[in-house]
Amino acid sequence: MPHPGGTLLEHLRRVQLLLAEWDADPAIQTAGLCHATYGTDGFAPALLPLTERATLVALIGEPAESLVYLYASCDRAAVYPRIDGTGAVAFRDRFTGLERIPPLADLRAFLEITAANELDVLKHNTALAEQHGPELLAFLTRAGSLMSSAAQDAVAQQLA
Repeated sequence: MPHPGGTLLEHLRRVQLLLAEWDADPAIQTAGLCHATYGTDGFAPALLPLTERATLVALIGEPAESLVYLYASCDRAAVYPRIDGTGAVAFRDRFTGLERIPPLADLRAFLEITAANELDVLKHNTALAEQHGPELLAFLTRAGSLMSSAAQDAVAQQLA
């Protein structure tokens, strides 16, 4: 499947590798590898329907699958403006319309995966980088210490 920088699979592997460079937990790295399984708010194609969540759980474990679902279900227009560096962020699920406040560890993992994903996409698509780089920098800067120092440094190096 085409994706900036080659194929979707190449992108997913680069996201996983970037998370590994940042010393992310193995479950977060695995979620990074699988983050597009159910599609995302910015990438519609799904590799598995939501009715197959149990299949992904069996393959990668519940903790990683839960992060994949959180990432895929994020209604970005509702959630991104709410990210302000604090731990209590109401997440709107784009599949169900429901809102919940995820645990802090899940919010941190979501932001790490988001940063790795977006940095890889923008690295491989200059038009998107020019169009969305400044707003992405502002968004990820607002996240602040909710991201690892390695992720914060990577955001500053690439987008500032």
